[in-house]
Amino acid sequence: MFPRRRLWWGVAAVTVAVGVAIALWMTRKPAWPGPGFVHGNGRVEATEIDVAARLGGRVSEIMVNEGDFVEAGQPLAQMQVEMLDAQRAEARAQSRQAGHAVTSAEAEVVARQGDTSAARALAGQRRSELDAAEKRLARTETLTRDGVKSRQELDDDRATVRGAEAALLGAEARVSAAQAAIQAAQSQVIGAGSGLAVTEASIARVEADITDTLLRSPRSGRVQYRIAQPGEVIPSGGKVLNLVDLGDVYMTFFLPETVVGKLALGSDVRIVLDAAPEYVIPAKLTYISSTAQFTPKAVETASERQKLMFRVKAQIDPDLLRKHQTLVKTGVPGVAWVKLEASADWPAKLELSIAK
Repeated sequence: MFPRRRLWWGVAAVTVAVGVAIALWMTRKPAWPGPGFVHGNGRVEATEIDVAARLGGRVSEIMVNEGDFVEAGQPLAQMQVEMLDAQRAEARAQSRQAGHAVTSAEAEVVARQGDTSAARALAGQRRSELDAAEKRLARTETLTRDGVKSRQELDDDRATVRGAEAALLGAEARVSAAQAAIQAAQSQVIGAGSGLAVTEASIARVEADITDTLLRSPRSGRVQYRIAQPGEVIPSGGKVLNLVDLGDVYMTFFLPETVVGKLALGSDVRIVLDAAPEYVIPAKLTYISSTAQFTPKAVETASERQKLMFRVKAQIDPDLLRKHQTLVKTGVPGVAWVKLEASADWPAKLELSIAK
């Protein structure tokens, strides 16, 4: 009988202990908001940026370490530039050569223009000689009919006219040839100018490549990984560093189809992180997926995975992030709370503890 009584006393003691434990758990259990609110589990995420080399080559220097905070435009890494420097020197030499070709072609145009002027002057002279010969012939013909001039003198004047005509035709042909030479020289000027433009474009391209060998931060953030190390040879597009943009931090979570229709973009969101439940972080609803999906296994329980859920995104204010950027961590799990009715008041449990 005594053993049975001791057994009952043991059961009673265990029952009391369980009751006390449940009571303590109930007193410490968070008082979650009522039915006017909905929540979803998620993790803090941020936009990641890969800093990569546009051209392949050897990494000469990396100027930052993992965990460093960087500003937009800050130099992060330097690629080797010796080969590009040689290409630029070659392009500059070709540019000087093309410049000399342009000068030579322009001088050729001036020379051909001088030849044309001389040919035109000669043609004018031949035209005057022909005119004089024709007038002399006309007088000779009159005098020959009157018997003053001989037939031989008439024939000589006629021959002189024919010679003057031939000389004029030759002079005019030289004028046409000189004009054609001017056009050819002008074409050479255009060709030489095009060659100069090509070399200048080559210089600009190489200098742009040299500028791109200095990898700069595209925006402010924190260095997350050093993917390459100095001395390594990477291909075109090879990644050197990975950055996290601490001004673009958000939490992605999932809400059931039954409540998504009540949500509006821009609504206030309260985020409570598992690692710091004493802080309530303000955010804004910035994205609601247009299509439903089954909840990912890593987010909810097996029973909730049977429901169709919508992916929702809550963005944390960038100004707030800048004030506390040294404390921002990505990958931290937490809970995001959303009001179903805009007029509802946030409960004391979700009053902001981090000011905007």
